[in-house]
Amino acid sequence: MENNRIRDSEHKAPLFGARHVQCILIFLGLSAAYIQRVNLSVAIVAMMDRNSTNPDFEEYQWSEETKSYLLSSFFWGYCITQIPGSQLAHRFGGKITLLCSVTLSAILALLTPLSVCLGDWMLFCALRFCQGLTQGSTYPSIHTLLSKWAPVEERGTLCTFCYTGVYFGTLVSMLVNSWIAISPLGWPGIFYFSGLFSLIWGLSWYLVGANAPSECKWMSEEERIFIEATLVTSAKRELEQEHAPTKTPWLKILTSLPFWVLLVAQCTTCWGFIIIMTGIPLYMKGILGQDIKSNTLMSSAPYLSCIFLTFVVCGLANFLNKRGYTSVNTSRKLLNTIGLWVPVVPIILLGYMRSDQSELALALLIIAVGMSAACNLGFLTNHIDLSPNFAGILLGIANFLTGIINFLATLTVGFIITDEKNVHQWRIVFYITGGMYFFGNLLFILFGQTKIQAWNSVRRSPYAMRNYQSEE
Repeated sequence: MENNRIRDSEHKAPLFGARHVQCILIFLGLSAAYIQRVNLSVAIVAMMDRNSTNPDFEEYQWSEETKSYLLSSFFWGYCITQIPGSQLAHRFGGKITLLCSVTLSAILALLTPLSVCLGDWMLFCALRFCQGLTQGSTYPSIHTLLSKWAPVEERGTLCTFCYTGVYFGTLVSMLVNSWIAISPLGWPGIFYFSGLFSLIWGLSWYLVGANAPSECKWMSEEERIFIEATLVTSAKRELEQEHAPTKTPWLKILTSLPFWVLLVAQCTTCWGFIIIMTGIPLYMKGILGQDIKSNTLMSSAPYLSCIFLTFVVCGLANFLNKRGYTSVNTSRKLLNTIGLWVPVVPIILLGYMRSDQSELALALLIIAVGMSAACNLGFLTNHIDLSPNFAGILLGIANFLTGIINFLATLTVGFIITDEKNVHQWRIVFYITGGMYFFGNLLFILFGQTKIQAWNSVRRSPYAMRNYQSEE
């Protein structure tokens, strides 16, 4: 009877409603966060190359070691606040923590040119560290919000759309910042753009965003019922528990094999993404001899393909699941395999490119980055699969470890790449990345799960409990 009630509510749920508006805002919020995060990848090239930037602004002669400190400093702070940020999102809701995460970081972005002028790379490094601290709650906040807003049957599509903001923000940052760098605004304009964009988003999110359907005053009652009912259909047994525990089951989470497998998959994926995001502009300049304009256009093209392929992958996943060709578990592993194993060969081949093979290198990058979009329907949704109630906390723990991985990845590039024009050094970096992709996905295939774990505790929504009691 409960399933019939849910199906009845599905007919009343609008095809486009409040849940989609929330997801669009989350998409733009994540885009804003990544515009701030990625801006240094372009700005540092402009800041250190007078031939590619406005001569009215100072040129800095930083060593490769200093560059690696600057590029990694964001992640020093980022990993520290992951778990505290996830706890705050779990306790106070994702709206306020996401708002503070993006807007506080935006204010620091606006102060970046002044910090470089006053304290050179050391104060610059400290400011990027603080930006990392503020953005530590971004992903846990989003996962907490999606666990409340995304109906089970739409979870993969809505989550994937929201996390496409990573690629959109990276694309916008690279394209717009390359133009700003050679404009009269110079490299300081890169940081002003990211800060202003984020503050405009913050105002919109403050006015329209909501922690959950129950707090959204302008959505229809039909859509609210649809969302709340579908989120508990797989947890009727837990509705019978009079006092469901709300404390975080830390020990059970940290001893959960499916969660540790998810951690490995996420860490290896983030390693590759950071290597590509921060290293490719340097690779384009050193190995392929591209100037800042062509460098940025080539570096941003893979992210455009990633956005396009995200929707292709969503369509494929929906087709397979709705036709019953694959279970959710099989679908997660299949798509994660596409996202991690397909890029292995293109990434390794990048280490064998010559300066006259820029078109081939671009094609390899498009394949490597574009196909990774499938991971959004693989491991990145798996936190909510394992524990809808603690999804934000699971992601906070995972992002704490990936923050360390991101820090190590950027330092590794700085340690190995002592000469940007040495292709053999780049080859080592790409072999390490390909090997980590292969290993991480292998474990996910063998031991990954999508079943809700026993330590998950589902809070009863008033609507779902009324339905349950009426059926009794």
